[in-house]
Amino acid sequence: MSPFLAALLCLACATLGRLSFKEPDLELEQINLTGLGLTGGTLDLVFDVYNPNDYRIRSTRLDVGIDLEGTHFGDGSVEKPLDLSPVNHSRVIVPVRFEWAGLGAGAHALLARQVLGYGVVGRVLLATPLGDKKVTLGGKGNVPLRKLVK
Repeated sequence: MSPFLAALLCLACATLGRLSFKEPDLELEQINLTGLGLTGGTLDLVFDVYNPNDYRIRSTRLDVGIDLEGTHFGDGSVEKPLDLSPVNHSRVIVPVRFEWAGLGAGAHALLARQVLGYGVVGRVLLATPLGDKKVTLGGKGNVPLRKLVK
């Protein structure tokens, strides 16, 4: 092995040795109601995702379940690649389809409110320079509900 190649290999190992993985922060910013029908509807969950790492993270799949006011409301997923820039915020939109059946009589009233209590759980598979990482997502709080436009 040439001295140059050996030095390059040592430098690469030293750089990877300093890297560590920190899980991204996920915050639900708003819920956009995108459609309503007799059997259910659709909504978009708008997340702010912060990558605290000094390197780019990529994802191929994100699965999320949403509870509104303590009732499971729906599940959604994003199967397109997500590209999270180093030490930066990204906006991620997850479409969710829901059905009125099984949500209870109060479900219609939920959508009439301006702010909803939410709980979100999910998982994402991330590709990092340190290898693939499975990350479990979770959070709860209050989020504004943006009314259906037209």
